[in-house]
Amino acid sequence: MSGTASVQRQILDRPLNMQGIGWFVLLMLSAVPIYWLGFLSLGRAWITPEYSHGPLIPLISLYLFLRELRDKTHLPAGTPVNRWPGVAVIVAALVLGILGNLASIPDVVTYAFILWVAGVVLVCFGWAEGKRHQLPVLHLVFMLPLPQFLYWQMTIFLQGISSELGVWFIRMMDIPVYLDGNIIDLGPFKLQVAEACSGLRYLFPILSFSYLTAILYRGPFWHKALLFVMAAPLTVFMNSFRIGMIGVLVNSHGIGQAEGFLHFFEGWVIFGACVGILFLTAVILQRMTRNPKSLADTIDLDFQGLGPQASRIFGIDASRGLIMAALVSTAVAAAFIVTPRVEPSAPPRDSFALFPSRFDDWSATFVPLDEEVEEVLGASDYVNAVYMSPGAEPVQFFSAWYHSQTEGEGLHSPEVCLPNGGWEIYSLDPYEVSMPQTVYDTFTVNRAVIEKGLNRQLVYYWFEQRGTRMTNDFAAKISVLKDSLTRGRTDGALVRFVTTIGPNETEADADARLQGFMAKALEPLPRYIPE
Repeated sequence: MSGTASVQRQILDRPLNMQGIGWFVLLMLSAVPIYWLGFLSLGRAWITPEYSHGPLIPLISLYLFLRELRDKTHLPAGTPVNRWPGVAVIVAALVLGILGNLASIPDVVTYAFILWVAGVVLVCFGWAEGKRHQLPVLHLVFMLPLPQFLYWQMTIFLQGISSELGVWFIRMMDIPVYLDGNIIDLGPFKLQVAEACSGLRYLFPILSFSYLTAILYRGPFWHKALLFVMAAPLTVFMNSFRIGMIGVLVNSHGIGQAEGFLHFFEGWVIFGACVGILFLTAVILQRMTRNPKSLADTIDLDFQGLGPQASRIFGIDASRGLIMAALVSTAVAAAFIVTPRVEPSAPPRDSFALFPSRFDDWSATFVPLDEEVEEVLGASDYVNAVYMSPGAEPVQFFSAWYHSQTEGEGLHSPEVCLPNGGWEIYSLDPYEVSMPQTVYDTFTVNRAVIEKGLNRQLVYYWFEQRGTRMTNDFAAKISVLKDSLTRGRTDGALVRFVTTIGPNETEADADARLQGFMAKALEPLPRYIPE
């Protein structure tokens, strides 16, 4: 009998341990209330195209985990088993999960859940062996949606790269084309590289697949690292190629080609092409070794013996570590359930519909956003107004207010969004302004000079966070977590002022005009954005 078969026979011969199973089930059930908010968030994310691969990730992680149990050499019998680090990790994960619930931020809860899974592995196997089985746990990260501010930054970044490379492919076919932001101008036809075309919906599943491929690959570590690292640029390249081919077909056969070809070529076709390239790369890497393997032997997809490994759960020991983890989790869950929840709230405010339309000789035209832009913005209330004054360049005032900046809702930085319209950021720096006649007094804004062709604009913007002015969107997100716990508030707003720099003006002239208008507009602003 082989060594593997002998081990499997020993596993199957292990007696059923009902006491251990009972404590393990209690540990599982007690975690549900703590992480329920995260589970709901995952369910909502997994029905979107970007994260539709999510339900497969836990299954793949389970497969990797069972493989490791089967293949890795077990520690010698009698080796001391220290389960207390696992208990500590579980406690930390529970605390983090409760903080995420109190702040109503599902992203925190879901990351806490993965930490909790890592702790459970350490409790069940002990520190010495459990730490060897953390790669499958780490793989669970691929099932999580990105925090919104990272999602939009990556989306806009990938949109820009995909647009540039797509236009490069089109020019390679000797087709005249002009790129204006994310608009591909073919002359009679214009194609917009929208958020859905950024390639992000392919990036996550391909990253997960490359991670899986790297683990299953039989070869040197640098081969594995290359297979994983190449996933992101490969996805961007293939998505850009798709955009380029759409442009070529539209130029030759009309705009009708965009819809059909776009839908046909996306999704599984892009994913399948990337998978094929990853497999081809694995074969090429093998050919570079002294004893190259076939593709079947290069990627180890052996499923034999996984059933007996899964059945080990029925013989789990009722160790002191497992009992302590279950009792602590149950106590924490019970306290969490019976403790009344205080929902975040915002002070009363006036609607932006009532924002003044005149400030001295400045009169406003209110411009509603497109329905699609409104949906992406996701604001509870907003104002978008262009103020005109005789003999002066216009000033645009925009503000988006959010009743809550949790559960995917939140601010989008203009720094990320400006390139969408074809504007290039010439300069962007912190800049101190003084408004002594307002409650804001002296504070720092982001001052940007943007250019589009010969047109130049001056932009001031900041994040108004419950009485605090901030210039960094990440710091604003951290403040939401802090204030949700200490003040019960998660509201906030983006405030932006823009003016054109006239052909005969200096930046100082535009600064003076913008600050002069701000001095008037900021006086009533606290009625609409509570301090």
